[in-house]
Amino acid sequence: MQPPRLILASDSPRRRALLAQAGYAFEAVSPQVDETVPPGATPEQTALDLARRKARAVAAKRQAGVVLGADTVVALDGATLGKPAGRADAIAMLGRLAGSRHAVLTGVCVLDAATGREQAECVRTWVTMKPMSLDQITAYVDSGEAYGKAGAYAIQETADRYVQRVEGSFSNVVGLPLERTAEILAAFGVRPS
Repeated sequence: MQPPRLILASDSPRRRALLAQAGYAFEAVSPQVDETVPPGATPEQTALDLARRKARAVAAKRQAGVVLGADTVVALDGATLGKPAGRADAIAMLGRLAGSRHAVLTGVCVLDAATGREQAECVRTWVTMKPMSLDQITAYVDSGEAYGKAGAYAIQETADRYVQRVEGSFSNVVGLPLERTAEILAAFGVRPS
Protein backbone atom coordinates (compact mmCIF):
# COMPACT_ATOMS: atom_id res chain seq x y z
CA MET A 1 0.00 0.00 0.00
CA GLN A 2 1.27 3.45 -0.98
CA PRO A 3 1.90 5.77 2.00
CA PRO A 4 -0.13 9.01 1.97
CA ARG A 5 1.42 12.03 0.29
CA LEU A 6 2.73 14.69 2.70
CA ILE A 7 1.83 18.30 1.97
CA LEU A 8 3.47 21.10 3.95
CA ALA A 9 1.12 24.08 4.29
CA SER A 10 3.84 26.69 4.69
CA ASP A 11 5.86 29.39 2.96
CA SER A 12 8.66 29.00 5.51
CA PRO A 13 12.03 28.03 4.04
CA ARG A 14 13.07 26.91 7.54
CA ARG A 15 10.20 24.42 7.84
CA ARG A 16 10.94 23.11 4.34
CA ALA A 17 14.61 22.64 5.23
CA LEU A 18 13.83 20.90 8.54
CA LEU A 19 11.40 18.43 6.90
CA ALA A 20 13.85 17.71 4.08
CA GLN A 21 16.74 17.19 6.53
CA ALA A 22 14.55 14.75 8.47
CA GLY A 23 14.15 12.71 5.27
CA TYR A 24 10.54 13.47 4.35
CA ALA A 25 9.36 13.65 0.76
CA PHE A 26 6.73 16.39 0.56
CA GLU A 27 5.09 19.05 -1.52
CA ALA A 28 5.08 22.60 -0.12
CA VAL A 29 1.97 24.72 -0.73
CA SER A 30 1.39 28.33 0.30
CA PRO A 31 -1.58 28.30 2.69
CA GLN A 32 -2.92 31.79 1.80
CA VAL A 33 -4.63 32.46 5.15
CA ASP A 34 -5.47 35.50 7.22
CA GLU A 35 -2.99 35.50 10.11
CA THR A 36 -4.88 38.06 12.19
CA VAL A 37 -4.90 36.97 15.80
CA PRO A 38 -8.22 37.20 17.66
CA PRO A 39 -8.13 39.66 20.58
CA GLY A 40 -7.47 38.01 23.93
CA ALA A 41 -5.98 34.82 22.46
CA THR A 42 -3.16 33.30 24.51
CA PRO A 43 0.16 32.57 22.77
CA GLU A 44 -0.72 28.84 22.78
CA GLN A 45 -4.16 29.49 21.27
CA THR A 46 -2.59 31.75 18.65
CA ALA A 47 -0.01 29.17 17.54
CA LEU A 48 -2.62 26.37 17.39
CA ASP A 49 -5.23 28.50 15.63
CA LEU A 50 -2.82 29.63 12.93
CA ALA A 51 -1.48 26.09 12.41
CA ARG A 52 -5.06 24.81 12.01
CA ARG A 53 -5.96 27.62 9.60
CA LYS A 54 -2.99 26.78 7.40
CA ALA A 55 -3.61 23.02 7.37
CA ARG A 56 -7.35 23.40 6.77
CA ALA A 57 -6.91 25.95 3.96
CA VAL A 58 -4.63 23.60 2.02
CA ALA A 59 -6.61 20.43 2.85
CA ALA A 60 -9.82 22.07 1.59
CA LYS A 61 -8.29 22.14 -1.91
CA ARG A 62 -7.15 18.50 -1.84
CA GLN A 63 -8.97 15.20 -2.08
CA ALA A 64 -6.14 13.18 -0.55
CA GLY A 65 -2.88 13.60 1.31
CA VAL A 66 -1.73 14.40 4.82
CA VAL A 67 -1.39 18.14 5.35
CA LEU A 68 1.01 19.58 7.91
CA GLY A 69 0.41 23.14 9.10
CA ALA A 70 2.56 24.91 11.68
CA ASP A 71 2.96 28.33 13.21
CA THR A 72 5.55 29.61 15.65
CA VAL A 73 5.19 32.47 18.12
CA VAL A 74 7.29 33.76 20.97
CA ALA A 75 5.66 34.36 24.36
CA LEU A 76 7.02 36.72 26.98
CA ASP A 77 5.08 37.61 30.12
CA GLY A 78 1.84 36.41 28.52
CA ALA A 79 2.29 38.57 25.39
CA THR A 80 2.52 37.02 21.92
CA LEU A 81 5.39 38.15 19.73
CA GLY A 82 4.99 37.18 16.09
CA LYS A 83 6.97 38.43 13.11
CA PRO A 84 8.09 42.06 13.38
CA ALA A 85 6.14 44.59 11.32
CA GLY A 86 9.26 46.62 10.56
CA ARG A 87 12.60 47.85 11.87
CA ALA A 88 11.28 49.67 14.93
CA ASP A 89 9.11 46.67 15.86
CA ALA A 90 12.07 44.28 15.51
CA ILE A 91 14.27 46.50 17.71
CA ALA A 92 11.51 46.75 20.34
CA MET A 93 10.94 42.96 20.33
CA LEU A 94 14.62 42.17 20.76
CA GLY A 95 14.88 44.83 23.46
CA ARG A 96 12.16 42.99 25.39
CA LEU A 97 13.69 39.55 24.77
CA ALA A 98 17.29 40.50 25.64
CA GLY A 99 18.19 39.03 29.02
CA SER A 100 14.88 37.14 29.25
CA ARG A 101 13.73 33.56 29.55
CA HIS A 102 10.86 33.25 27.10
CA ALA A 103 8.83 30.51 25.46
CA VAL A 104 8.89 29.59 21.80
CA LEU A 105 5.58 27.91 20.92
CA THR A 106 4.83 26.06 17.72
CA GLY A 107 1.36 24.91 16.89
CA VAL A 108 1.41 21.77 14.75
CA CYS A 109 -1.68 20.56 12.92
CA VAL A 110 -1.78 17.36 10.86
CA LEU A 111 -4.90 16.78 8.81
CA ASP A 112 -5.90 13.91 6.51
CA ALA A 113 -7.52 15.64 3.53
CA ALA A 114 -9.48 12.51 2.54
CA THR A 115 -11.04 11.74 5.94
CA GLY A 116 -10.90 15.06 7.81
CA ARG A 117 -9.06 13.40 10.72
CA GLU A 118 -7.04 16.05 12.52
CA GLN A 119 -4.53 16.21 15.35
CA ALA A 120 -3.19 19.52 16.66
CA GLU A 121 -0.73 20.20 19.47
CA CYS A 122 1.41 23.03 20.76
CA VAL A 123 5.07 22.40 21.61
CA ARG A 124 6.95 24.72 23.99
CA THR A 125 10.68 25.35 24.21
CA TRP A 126 12.22 27.74 26.72
CA VAL A 127 14.96 30.06 25.47
CA THR A 128 17.15 32.21 27.70
CA MET A 129 18.77 35.12 25.89
CA LYS A 130 21.85 36.98 27.02
CA PRO A 131 21.57 40.69 27.70
CA MET A 132 22.10 42.72 24.50
CA SER A 133 23.06 46.36 24.07
CA LEU A 134 21.04 48.66 21.83
CA ASP A 135 24.00 48.70 19.43
CA GLN A 136 23.99 44.88 19.25
CA ILE A 137 20.23 44.80 18.71
CA THR A 138 20.35 47.46 16.01
CA ALA A 139 23.25 45.76 14.20
CA TYR A 140 21.40 42.44 14.30
CA VAL A 141 18.17 43.95 12.95
CA ASP A 142 20.09 45.85 10.26
CA SER A 143 21.66 42.55 9.11
CA GLY A 144 18.17 41.64 7.81
CA GLU A 145 18.03 38.41 9.81
CA ALA A 146 15.25 39.59 12.14
CA TYR A 147 12.55 39.81 9.50
CA GLY A 148 10.01 37.07 8.90
CA LYS A 149 10.84 35.33 12.18
CA ALA A 150 8.78 35.10 15.35
CA GLY A 151 10.39 37.21 18.05
CA ALA A 152 12.64 38.86 15.44
CA TYR A 153 15.50 36.37 15.72
CA ALA A 154 16.80 33.27 13.95
CA ILE A 155 18.59 30.90 16.29
CA GLN A 156 19.76 28.78 13.34
CA GLU A 157 21.56 31.75 11.80
CA THR A 158 23.69 34.20 13.82
CA ALA A 159 21.30 34.92 16.72
CA ASP A 160 22.59 31.79 18.46
CA ARG A 161 25.43 33.97 19.82
CA TYR A 162 22.82 35.80 21.92
CA VAL A 163 21.23 32.61 23.24
CA GLN A 164 22.43 31.39 26.61
CA ARG A 165 20.26 28.29 27.00
CA VAL A 166 17.63 26.20 25.16
CA GLU A 167 15.36 23.93 27.20
CA GLY A 168 13.48 21.57 24.90
CA SER A 169 13.40 21.07 21.16
CA PHE A 170 15.96 23.15 19.26
CA SER A 171 14.13 22.53 15.96
CA ASN A 172 11.00 23.99 17.59
CA VAL A 173 12.83 27.31 17.95
CA VAL A 174 13.75 27.12 14.25
CA GLY A 175 10.07 26.59 13.36
CA LEU A 176 9.04 22.94 13.59
CA PRO A 177 9.42 20.54 16.55
CA LEU A 178 10.69 17.60 14.51
CA GLU A 179 10.59 15.05 17.32
CA ARG A 180 6.89 15.49 18.09
CA THR A 181 5.94 16.19 14.46
CA ALA A 182 7.49 12.86 13.41
CA GLU A 183 5.39 11.03 16.02
CA ILE A 184 2.18 12.69 14.85
CA LEU A 185 2.97 12.08 11.17
CA ALA A 186 3.73 8.41 11.90
CA ALA A 187 0.25 8.07 13.43
CA PHE A 188 -1.09 9.24 10.04
CA GLY A 189 1.08 6.73 8.16
CA VAL A 190 3.71 9.24 7.04
CA ARG A 191 7.37 8.42 7.69
CA PRO A 192 10.69 9.65 6.33
CA SER A 193 11.57 8.10 2.98
